[in-house]
Amino acid sequence: MGHEHWTEPKEGQRAGFGKFKKLPTPYDTFMESEGIPVFRDIGIGDIRDIPLEPWERVGGRGSYIQLYGTEGKWGGYAVEVPAGGALNPEKHMFEKIYLVVEGRGSTEVWLDDEKQKHVFEWQKGSMFSIPLNAWHRIVNATNEPALLQAGTTAPILINALQNTDAIFDNPYVFRERFSTDADFYKERTEVEPDPVRGLAMRRTNLVPDAINCELPLDNRRSKGWRRVEPYMTDNTFYLWIGEHEVGRYSKGHAHTSAAVLICLKGEGYTCSWPEHCGPTPWKDGYGDQVRRVDYKQGGMVTAAPGGARWYHQHFAVSAEPLRLTAWFGPHNPGRDPGPPGAPHIDYTAMDLHEGGTSIPYWLEDPFIREEYEALLAKAGAKSRMDPETYEPPEDLPAEYKLGAEGIAG
Repeated sequence: MGHEHWTEPKEGQRAGFGKFKKLPTPYDTFMESEGIPVFRDIGIGDIRDIPLEPWERVGGRGSYIQLYGTEGKWGGYAVEVPAGGALNPEKHMFEKIYLVVEGRGSTEVWLDDEKQKHVFEWQKGSMFSIPLNAWHRIVNATNEPALLQAGTTAPILINALQNTDAIFDNPYVFRERFSTDADFYKERTEVEPDPVRGLAMRRTNLVPDAINCELPLDNRRSKGWRRVEPYMTDNTFYLWIGEHEVGRYSKGHAHTSAAVLICLKGEGYTCSWPEHCGPTPWKDGYGDQVRRVDYKQGGMVTAAPGGARWYHQHFAVSAEPLRLTAWFGPHNPGRDPGPPGAPHIDYTAMDLHEGGTSIPYWLEDPFIREEYEALLAKAGAKSRMDPETYEPPEDLPAEYKLGAEGIAG
């Protein structure tokens, strides 16, 4: 195959095109080869609205999901299990978690050389994880189609190996991630501190009902905020389940791309904007750069659509609590850049004047509170935000007092 000869630039010129379009990654090419749609956007109000097409390899109907900012970091898809039927058995060298959007059924999990199968049941709101390179089969127990959402580390593996046989036909058995014990898929509710930030964590491979399960008090995002991190099948795939009380909303906070929030219960919306627009984008003339996604159960939104860090803020606007699960792929806070042992802080939970990226309520853009209270009233709910949270503390550093006074003015 011939190649075009490269010519050195003339004096005073720069080499290369300067502007160019991003080329598809091996994972992009793989998704296209599967013959099903690829949904790309900042989010969607309801996953049920994503078009699904027959998926020969998997055996149901499906669509890949690649929200902006997750490219190359982790992948996802929606899959419909036919009524009274099942998906094809499969195994692969990437991690996978499932969330049941609609339906009821069971899953079989086994290893190549093991006769014993784990079989467990699931329902709407169940979350479970498949051990690395373990065989599994999804079975629908009803006469209606079931809809499941999956998150995977497939982009990392496929982009690195560039060989699908090594992904889907690899004989290696990860025994350390699999157990024949009968309680392997038994729900575990014990809470322990996660090893990175000391937040609430449960070691469980199955969450039977993520919509209604008990959540420990956290308080970092908003008053009464509850949250837990399920740690599943020794995955690097990081996720949490959290809930805002009725009539409350989170502080805005900034971090890089990877997180996708999926609505489990209630209704709400998320606003996102580039960090360079500052904590008060509407006030400072950047309101046109704010992206908003409204959602209900089954909806999702990417917290940082791509590139540099983005602020994002989540709002509960229904008469019931807003429960979300956030999926990050293998990008948990313990994997931020820096050498091992370097000091770090929980910067998304600490306020700007404390060295973090969280915008305290007294420093946020006035438009946020105005819009939120108007939307609550429209939904027939009332704000339960404490008025004192909009007042700056007396011991505020001098450089932030000017900003607080400007917002108040």
